[in-house]
Amino acid sequence: MDRRQFLASSGVAALSIALEPSLALAQGGEDSALLEVADRIFWGDTMLSPMGMTSLGLDTGVHAAARSRLDSWGHSGEAASAHHARAMLAEVKALDPRTLSDMGQVRHAVIQDMLEQRLTSEPLGLAHVGAPYRISQQDGAYFVVPDFLDSSHPVETAEDAEAYLERLAAFPIVLEDESEAQRADAARGVLAPGWALDLAMAQMDAQLEQGAGESGMVRSLVSRAEEKGIAGDWAARASRLVEVEVLPALQKQKELIAGLKRGTRAGDGVWRIPHGEEAYARALRYFTTTSQTPEEIHQTGLEQVAEISAELDTILNGAGLTGGTVGERLLELNKRPEQLYPNTEEGRAQLLESIGHNLDEIASKLPEVFSTVPNAPLEVRRVPPEIQDGAPNGYYNIAALDGSRPAIYWINLKDTADWPKYTLPSLTYHEGNPGHHLHFSLLQADEDLPLLLKNYWLSAYGEGWALYAEMVAEELGGYKGLEKAGALQSWLFRAARLVVDTGLNSKRWSVEKATQYLVETVAFTQPRSRREIERYCASPGQACSYKIGQNVWAGLRNRAESELGDKFVLGDFHEILKEGVMPLALLEQRVEAWVDRVRA
Repeated sequence: MDRRQFLASSGVAALSIALEPSLALAQGGEDSALLEVADRIFWGDTMLSPMGMTSLGLDTGVHAAARSRLDSWGHSGEAASAHHARAMLAEVKALDPRTLSDMGQVRHAVIQDMLEQRLTSEPLGLAHVGAPYRISQQDGAYFVVPDFLDSSHPVETAEDAEAYLERLAAFPIVLEDESEAQRADAARGVLAPGWALDLAMAQMDAQLEQGAGESGMVRSLVSRAEEKGIAGDWAARASRLVEVEVLPALQKQKELIAGLKRGTRAGDGVWRIPHGEEAYARALRYFTTTSQTPEEIHQTGLEQVAEISAELDTILNGAGLTGGTVGERLLELNKRPEQLYPNTEEGRAQLLESIGHNLDEIASKLPEVFSTVPNAPLEVRRVPPEIQDGAPNGYYNIAALDGSRPAIYWINLKDTADWPKYTLPSLTYHEGNPGHHLHFSLLQADEDLPLLLKNYWLSAYGEGWALYAEMVAEELGGYKGLEKAGALQSWLFRAARLVVDTGLNSKRWSVEKATQYLVETVAFTQPRSRREIERYCASPGQACSYKIGQNVWAGLRNRAESELGDKFVLGDFHEILKEGVMPLALLEQRVEAWVDRVRA
């Protein structure tokens, strides 16, 4: 999922524009004041983020001008976003929760925590504790804007194509603003590790070396305009913008990074920057929504690595893999020819086809364990090769709220050896159904849920659900043969993440030590493991959210089953998803309330 909160583009003045009410306001009653504030938060957020407005399909009608603009990547945008959060937090705190309905009290608590967490980075002078570096191998306008133009900006009409060109023309300004902010951050000692800057510059080089004619930004516009039969000299106009404005600006940013790199601090984890230990503590709170310390999380990881490895040992022995550690035997399994798709375009196509088969098969079984099953479309796409070096191995983009763009499950196919066949089903159930796709489809279909909460993301809740959903898929017969080993490896991987994320960012492990631990423990290939470890340095704490969240979801279900006995219905338990994303402590309270209602 997206790591950065979209930043401001129009300044505080944009918030004075009349804001639109959501369908939730029609409820009226005692919760109407809270719903009104929620709507003003949401529409304020979108006015500060035209890219976010496009991604949600809301840049139409009175908001159509947003389709021609990009977000701000500089200090002014951050200031506007913080101003908005502080103003809205004051209004939320002024509401007395005791006057609200039961669900109103839940939403009040969620919104207050949301706004408080938006401001958690301010005292440390960071754009975000969970993404402390503006420019790295996975963060920065050079990376995000081309991907956004290709995957989110619509090209259905000539007006859309013109808006695309306007955004392309604004790209150099975004790069300049971001560079100015990065220069100021570096002066305070906040700069990504040298290797991360090298990777960022290599990805910039990949765009620079393509030249304007072969640029993905040009090809995306031209190919889609041709598909829709939109007449116009799009290739020449886009190529000129890229050649004359975008590539020179990108070259200038690359030269800035090369110069700044000489002064970056030694080390790999976030501890290396000023107030790094406090930044990591806040990042863990932000991503896990708990108060667990780095040491507590590290020990949980070690314990669960041992437990899951023991279960894998039994399965591997049964498959005739008896010699060596669990990691060594998984590595042997990963190399078996029957487990590998060819690392060719044909092999990638076969891999994508197998994902589609798994999605179709699980879809027919969902009613067995879900009382409500949405029917929202999902596309499976390969991560664009231009950004695959810094992109996650798999991730999910929610659909546009207006239905104009479906949800997308992205998979990184830089090397098909990263995806032995037995490992694919668990990833598919995580990103698709019954994981992220089912979760967000339920939220988007709920007309009573404020828009603010339809579009809200907490990693511990959402990633925890998706990892728990891999367990639900097992109950539905989603794993055949060694594919259960793939699911266990998925959970082992998330347990190992607890160890390496805290190792890197608290215990001062090196990238090399953490990579070796991941290779030996989980048996991912060395390149894939290295990419994962590099992510945890650029996004400290985020990797811990998955297993912490899964532990809570599974624990709450087990507790509910134990307390309710024959009264427990799994499909009804899963209806808790409809209450929306929330911190894990609040989720625990809501499950307890549900158990009390069922028992009564």
